[in-house]
Amino acid sequence: MSIRFTTRARGRLFAWPVAIVLAFGLVACSSGGGSEDDKPEASTAASESTESRPDAQEGDSEKTLAELKGPSGLFLKITTAERDAGGFVTVSGDLKNDGEKTVNIPAQLSGNETEIIRNGSSLGGATLVDPKGKKRYYVLRDTDGRPLTTTNFPALKAGESLPVFMQFPAPPADTAEVTLQLPMFTTGTFEISG
Repeated sequence: MSIRFTTRARGRLFAWPVAIVLAFGLVACSSGGGSEDDKPEASTAASESTESRPDAQEGDSEKTLAELKGPSGLFLKITTAERDAGGFVTVSGDLKNDGEKTVNIPAQLSGNETEIIRNGSSLGGATLVDPKGKKRYYVLRDTDGRPLTTTNFPALKAGESLPVFMQFPAPPADTAEVTLQLPMFTTGTFEISG
């Protein structure tokens, strides 16, 4: 199994070496001339400017592709849908409790297949619909029957969110737009990248 980095993680991995080089360069350049009081401000300015870069990158990578509203103030924000070379699509986002009370994730999200339910709570009931090809794709499973989604959800407190993912077989390469269906939630249509 390969390790995949999200756009946010890649941005952070790239930003750390850049921040270190910039900070080292500013400290080295500021060593000649000026008072001792100027040096901490220069390094503080360097760290502030490099800290703002990852935030900008995170903002760009966190665009919303679709929002699915569910029961009890829950909603699912889809932020990425990427086609992978292995022949599958990974849909990622955040499941958030927008209500005022703590909410248990409904068991219905796991679907009604015995094999998936046996493996605990999940998003195993999700389906990806290709309206062009008129096909429905179910969440992939591993060899032990476990769904390839986020599993075993804690109760979500008011305002709390949880990163989630689901993997599906990939529709044909010429299919870009798909619809995500999740039990008890509204549907969401978005485009697959990659």
